Amino acid sequence: MMIKKLKRLLGATMLLLATQAALASEPVRFAMCLDLSKVYVAATPQLAQAVKDLADLLNMKGGLEGHPIEIILQDHGNEVQRALACYERLKREGVMMFNFFSTPADHAVLPRIMQDGNIHFQTLTGRGDAVDGEVYKWVLPLGPTYWGQAANIVSYLKKQAGGNLKGKKIAYTYLDFPMGREVIPILQELQKLEGFELHLLPYPLPGNDQSAAFAQIRRLQPDSIINFAVTPLYAISLREMQRNGIPMEKLVTVNWINELDISNSGSAAAKGLRRSTPVVGGTAHPLIKEIARELYDKGKGNGDRKYIDIGETYYNTGLAVYSGIFEGVRLAIKNQGWPLTPEKIRQGFYSMKNFDGGGFMAPLTVTPKDHGGGGKTRIEMWDGTQWVAQTDWFADYNDLVWSTVKKHSTEFAKSGK
Repeated sequence: MMIKKLKRLLGATMLLLATQAALASEPVRFAMCLDLSKVYVAATPQLAQAVKDLADLLNMKGGLEGHPIEIILQDHGNEVQRALACYERLKREGVMMFNFFSTPADHAVLPRIMQDGNIHFQTLTGRGDAVDGEVYKWVLPLGPTYWGQAANIVSYLKKQAGGNLKGKKIAYTYLDFPMGREVIPILQELQKLEGFELHLLPYPLPGNDQSAAFAQIRRLQPDSIINFAVTPLYAISLREMQRNGIPMEKLVTVNWINELDISNSGSAAAKGLRRSTPVVGGTAHPLIKEIARELYDKGKGNGDRKYIDIGETYYNTGLAVYSGIFEGVRLAIKNQGWPLTPEKIRQGFYSMKNFDGGGFMAPLTVTPKDHGGGGKTRIEMWDGTQWVAQTDWFADYNDLVWSTVKKHSTEFAKSGK
């Protein structure tokens, strides 16, 4: 009788251990529905490469609390209907975490994700008011919005002007589509507050012809130029500045300018331009060195090694964004337990305090109110060969940014769009 009981106990224990092992091996699935073929094709392959590399590196170390990371990568071609189809298809397959890296796609999919209660990682793209966690419960921007970046750029320009922008001319040139138009409301609010002249100078899709905008800038002679676009359009912008004799020192861009843009317009000639960024440039960070050593030196990388070797902007951005995403989900598993649910994931991110990936990115502290994590960036300058930090991490005009956020998020809460 005792032997039978011991056998039953042993059998139950083995079954429990086997069940626990099976549960521990269940993957954590992340959907990346990206534009891999049209507007953003100069950037998204590097982003995806970085995310896959980081996933492989973490999986070599046991994944997220014992659960392997699975990246599901699909192309939406920056077409709204394809982005919606990607979301619906993967949702039916049980995926609950999504990223689209496209402002048009983000705008289209967000209401549906909100209704379904899945997780939308809207990092560095999409709606400026989506940082409002009290309204956008399931959206996690996890970084500065375009509104926050624009406010930080103006703050930097104010400091450079000796603390007073009154009467200064600021030209805002941008690609005339949702991403470029996104920051106009916050710039107009900042204009009212600081008293500078704001000149809106769009250029039309697809962005290859920027001559009229920069001819206007030449005639206007602004004190500063803010440029919001995407690669490879910056190479065109830089060439137009050179052609029109506009000093590079006047230009501050959003984060989406990369080393290839600068190389295509002349690295030395681009000396002095500045950008807002939430991510450290270059190759010095230990994470990049570890990926090079553990993956690329062993022939296991997920793409062209050159992006590792030059610390390419989009590659580094992918690493930084998903360092934060993977850490938040790891905290969810650790603190909330398996299996994951969207609510557990959300609570996991609320336990993220000043996470900076070991100095690789602006520190993130996610709260139920602020899903952006603080909105910090820094200004870097191209010195002819590399990016050099001009400021520490900072976020400014927080009251103004949040009043604008609340104005728009309240409208969304009422109308759902």
